[in-house]
Amino acid sequence: MITLYQIKPAFVQLLRPIAANLVKKRLNANQVTLSALTGSIVVGTLLIMFGNTYPVLFLLMPIWMFLRMALNAIDGIMAKEHNQKSSLGGYLNELSDVIADLFLFLPFAFIAPFSIYSIGTVIILSIISELCGVLAHSIKVERRYDGPLGKSDRALIFGALALWVGLSFPLSHLASYLPWLVSLLILINCYNRIKNALQVEKTQEH
Repeated sequence: MITLYQIKPAFVQLLRPIAANLVKKRLNANQVTLSALTGSIVVGTLLIMFGNTYPVLFLLMPIWMFLRMALNAIDGIMAKEHNQKSSLGGYLNELSDVIADLFLFLPFAFIAPFSIYSIGTVIILSIISELCGVLAHSIKVERRYDGPLGKSDRALIFGALALWVGLSFPLSHLASYLPWLVSLLILINCYNRIKNALQVEKTQEH
């Protein structure tokens, strides 16, 4: 399934000089990871508290989504290419992603026509999706990033939705079905990650 993760190598290439510069300044990958998490919590909290009253604040989200994606790529470069990989970094990388998604998706639960139930379902399934990806390690298979609706794809959808809300464009009642469609695609994502991990395991056994 096509996913934005497939274009990551080209994006990483552009960010390598920035990562190298951060290393020269004696910053490490874990600090970048925590910076991305902190920014997501701040932006998400701001939108939860004031986004319904001041929709223009949602314009912060697409900007932050892009910066967060860049920071996530940079910490990976620093870890893999500058000898900063660590067990703690692995935990921080996985946990920070799901916590950040929670804070960035939750503000939409307070924007009509969405609800806490539909957005909450997206959040829960997003966490399960990442769990399906990382659990591939338990059967000695590389982490799975199969689509549809991987982490980057979800960021693109919610970033575009935030732009729509921030510009005060109207949301029809049909938009209420969007989170349920996203949830369905994430379920397919979970199935693909489990199925493909098991297939790789079977191949390795032979």
